Amino acid sequence: MDLFEYMREQNMESESPLASRLRPTTLDEVVGQQHIIGKDKLLYRAIKADKLSSIIFYGPPGTGKTTLAKVIANTTSAEFKQINATSAGKKDMEEVIEQAKNNQGMYGKKTILFIDEIHRFNKGQQDYLLPYVEDGTVILIGATTENPYFEVNGALLSRSIIFELKKLQKEDIKVLLLRAVNDREKGMGSYHAAIDEDALEFLADVCNGDARAALTAIELGILTTERSEDGWIHITIDVAGECIQKRVISYDKTGDNHYDTISAFIKSMRGSDPDAAVYYLARMLYAGEDIKFIARRIMICASEDVGNADPMAIVVATSAAQAVERIGMPEAQIILSQAAIYVACAPKSNAACEAVFAAMEAVKNNVTPQVPAHLQDVHYKGAQKLGHGLGYKYAHDYPNHYVEQQYLPDSLVGTQFYKPTDIGHEAKIKEYFSKIKEQPK
Repeated sequence: MDLFEYMREQNMESESPLASRLRPTTLDEVVGQQHIIGKDKLLYRAIKADKLSSIIFYGPPGTGKTTLAKVIANTTSAEFKQINATSAGKKDMEEVIEQAKNNQGMYGKKTILFIDEIHRFNKGQQDYLLPYVEDGTVILIGATTENPYFEVNGALLSRSIIFELKKLQKEDIKVLLLRAVNDREKGMGSYHAAIDEDALEFLADVCNGDARAALTAIELGILTTERSEDGWIHITIDVAGECIQKRVISYDKTGDNHYDTISAFIKSMRGSDPDAAVYYLARMLYAGEDIKFIARRIMICASEDVGNADPMAIVVATSAAQAVERIGMPEAQIILSQAAIYVACAPKSNAACEAVFAAMEAVKNNVTPQVPAHLQDVHYKGAQKLGHGLGYKYAHDYPNHYVEQQYLPDSLVGTQFYKPTDIGHEAKIKEYFSKIKEQPK
């Protein structure tokens, strides 16, 4: 390395973006991803013991794939080489392989090859690597935002361990933001900046698990905000909103506005106003509300306010809840919109809701009566001798699979808990009961 190359690297290190400068160099500095780098986990043990096999990191942007590769580079005794699949060609790989062979043959030293965006390599490029991964010439670390089972050569996959990185949690992002503001060596502590609590909460929310986006925003805020009279740079919520190019809206997940908005959302679905429902949905999504929380509220509304007037509402809502957990944002907003609009447009009945509340009151306020003898279980020893099940009429033995007999306890005979309405599917339920009860007894 000549003097100019050395100076270039030194300048890049000091002037590189905050997200790059703040990258941890040891496992203990890594924030998040404890499901794969916790102290009792395989990857942690393998890195500490310097016994890595080929691995592929898979996950969304800003979750630490390159960071973990850099940590490995600082931890391992092996030669570490990095290329990016978006710009590297076969010649670059040939040079790395040649160096790896020399390291292995002359010094008995392993070579780790980190390929960022490995899904960008075509099949031929991936095939070229295969024999060298297989014979141990290089230990491959691949990083990809795409599902490796679709984008990476099956033969490479079979020789690698796949680790899925997940979006960082809100608390993880807050730790990184505070580190960025206060760390004097790697961060921006020398700028004498302070971040307000609501600004910290806002950035941790809206970056949606992307550490790079959060750190880029805080760096921009510190570099472009004038000092106050007290000599400090204050990152307020307005500054945070400008830096991440997202308008700050009044929405506190633990305050009145949170409850007011979700209340308006539910009441709009109950009131059959799909436009209002999707508007309040958008407000919550924009503010970074938990999509699982929204999905749960749609499921409750589908049962409480639609019920059997449209039994498909709870099916749609439940399917949506499962889908948003599997897919995540931003696509989850489409699924939530479909479910909310379906529930808003569905015919409404709270008869099922009222039925269980009435039944709960009956259980609560009355001495628990005995189950009628003919409905009692006959399968345990001595049951028949006690008269249990005697006289029970099996419904399927009668026309329309219905026969009139007493089901409620004696003290509740004649009580009607479920009162189907004349709306939607419940009108058919009501008609069905009238029809079967007209049959000969």
